[in-house]
Amino acid sequence: MAEHKPPLLQVRDLQVHFPVRMAGAWPWAPWGKVKAVDGVSFDLHAGQTLGVVGESGCGKSTLARALLNLHPATAGSIVWNGQQMVGASKADWMAVRKDIQMVFQDPLASLNPRMTAGQIIGEPLRIHRPEVSAGDRAQKVRMLMDRVGLTAQQVNRYPHEFSGGQCQRIGIARALILEPQLVVCDEPVSALDVSIQAQIVNLLAELQKDLGLALLFIAHDLAVVRHISQRVMVMYLGRTMEIASRDALYSAARHPYSRALLSAIPILDPEIERNRSRQLLAGELPSPLNPPSGCVFRTRCPIAQDQCARHVPPVQTDADGHSHACIAP
Repeated sequence: MAEHKPPLLQVRDLQVHFPVRMAGAWPWAPWGKVKAVDGVSFDLHAGQTLGVVGESGCGKSTLARALLNLHPATAGSIVWNGQQMVGASKADWMAVRKDIQMVFQDPLASLNPRMTAGQIIGEPLRIHRPEVSAGDRAQKVRMLMDRVGLTAQQVNRYPHEFSGGQCQRIGIARALILEPQLVVCDEPVSALDVSIQAQIVNLLAELQKDLGLALLFIAHDLAVVRHISQRVMVMYLGRTMEIASRDALYSAARHPYSRALLSAIPILDPEIERNRSRQLLAGELPSPLNPPSGCVFRTRCPIAQDQCARHVPPVQTDADGHSHACIAP
């Protein structure tokens, strides 16, 4: 099994902080820190999908960008195939990027409007493998377009001539043309219609199975994450609340925040939907500029205790690999 092999990606205590003015824009205003990601750890194995869920502002997209050094890590460790990447040189990152590619949230905004679909898809190949001839590159582009559900006749069209779902297929093809080992999907279906979402998710699952890809799949929709992921990580205000296998998390979540998210998933049976109880969260997500002391979730937690304000709960991992960060029994 893949879990018995060394992880493809190991992340330990990853932190990504951004300096900001605490009050106004005056030169003498004090500086503070937005702790967008604050101590996240996980492993990702070859051929595995790790789903990442949480509310807007919890640090999911910042985490995704930090894995590609689009946002440099403030502290912590990112080990890719045994190579430490935090603090690595631009040349080292350039060499690794052909193995780690990204699919962005907004399909149209992530494409250059001045380039055709063929140019967009072929650009990574031109940059990272300049030895490939223009003819071979064009042939591979056409083959990949067909693989993701586009046609070779669309190769010379510009992004504005495609639908949102087609633009996302172009983004997926661009990510795959270098034959990466890991694709980071930053909410790739959130801007699409529900029917198109299903098509894109099924396409990613099919490509993963055929190509042996590892996926880091970020989404708000827990039903989508359940469909495509083998393991799921729940984030809140830059921290990890729970990591478990898909089945374990959805059947027996241990963190109160995870249980609240799961209770918000609609059930198709109207009778069950009307009569079931929901775990509603009080208040709003606190500011990452001034997070609560101790457990960052305590201000909205239905089972918070006095000690939750004094101690940051450690992530406890059971023998079955189910981890959660909560000091309550």
